Amino acid sequence: MPVIPLAATTRGYPDSGNVIENVHLGSVAVVDTHGRLLWSAGDPDYPTFTRSALKPFQALPFILADGPARFGLSGDEVALLCASHSGEDKHLDGVSAILNKIGLDPGHLECGCAVPLHYEFTGQKPPPDAHWTPLHHNCSGKHSGFLAWCRLHDAPTANYVDRAHPLQQAVRSTLADAIGMAPEAMPVGLDGCSAPNYAMPLSRLAHLYARLAHGPQDPQLGGAMGTLRDAMIARPDLVSGEERTDLHWMTAGDGDWVTKIGADAVQAIGIRSAGIGIAIKIADGNVRALHPTVYAVLDQLGLLNAARRELLERYRQPAIKNARGAVAGDIRTLFKLARQA
Repeated sequence: MPVIPLAATTRGYPDSGNVIENVHLGSVAVVDTHGRLLWSAGDPDYPTFTRSALKPFQALPFILADGPARFGLSGDEVALLCASHSGEDKHLDGVSAILNKIGLDPGHLECGCAVPLHYEFTGQKPPPDAHWTPLHHNCSGKHSGFLAWCRLHDAPTANYVDRAHPLQQAVRSTLADAIGMAPEAMPVGLDGCSAPNYAMPLSRLAHLYARLAHGPQDPQLGGAMGTLRDAMIARPDLVSGEERTDLHWMTAGDGDWVTKIGADAVQAIGIRSAGIGIAIKIADGNVRALHPTVYAVLDQLGLLNAARRELLERYRQPAIKNARGAVAGDIRTLFKLARQA
């Protein structure tokens, strides 16, 4: 099935009505813990690079090897292994603590340098004399987990992002086994942080998150899924950061929702009480269309009570404002989920 219109941006004056200006296509898959497709929009098997939505599962080899206990990592530090953090002080301190526990320093991180995301999301400006290190990169928590796996297995810490490195081979084989695909059937690409990233049908990503929300009850990965889920829902502020969507989604979920955004408009959500996983991809990668789509999916699935609506109202139909702050239009959704089972 093709992708379909999920969201549109509009433009107009309040007294004359809004006209659709841009349309964003995409797909949605909602599955249960057995992988059965329950609801969809567009192509539920749309081939999707998972981007940062993959992070909890890139940590799986380390978790399965009992790495947190071996190095004395706290639950907060496990949350950082799954994070696209904002580079706030608590994020930098947490990643530094992980590196210290494994006997390494930020110079070993191979994610590159980037301006901390909290400047973008809070509207602050970076200091003119700021100096960024790999520690500030939003993926530094994930990379500290990569390095911890290397230390645990006496593997080289240099070039750990290389596809041929034992760490990345372990990630690929563990992921392939978890989703029931041959490793060579998963397209591989270079992610923004230089680690390999994998594409899979959107429904497979949704299934992973249904199982993540299921936690220790998952028949294949059990306790490892519980460790990752519990860490993420306990500290969504470490998984994301101030004014970030994953913090808002998981706060609204109040321990029932585990969520992770990925670059280029990917969102995955596991709902423990409903026993479902949701995966969404906006085909053109435009993230402004993603958040209203997430809200609409949650709403159509009956997951938004009055308190959650209030917490998440900013995402329902956000206004588009110009440089003077005047409302020029909005972003609205166009789809209805189709029941499949």
